[in-house]
Amino acid sequence: MEFFLCVLGVVMVIEGLPYFAFPERMKEVMRAVIEMPDGTLRTIGFTLMAAGIVIAYIGRMV
Repeated sequence: MEFFLCVLGVVMVIEGLPYFAFPERMKEVMRAVIEMPDGTLRTIGFTLMAAGIVIAYIGRMV
């Protein structure tokens, strides 16, 4: 549980960094995301989830 909370905290820092550093650019990105078709967003989401699983699996093997 301690490791999970540590990882969760780091993820939150990484996720929040662009909003803190580049708020204007993030607004533009959000507008672009709203205009994307649902299928494209699903493909991006699935690809990111699959990559995360692969990275986690590799990390556990090392």
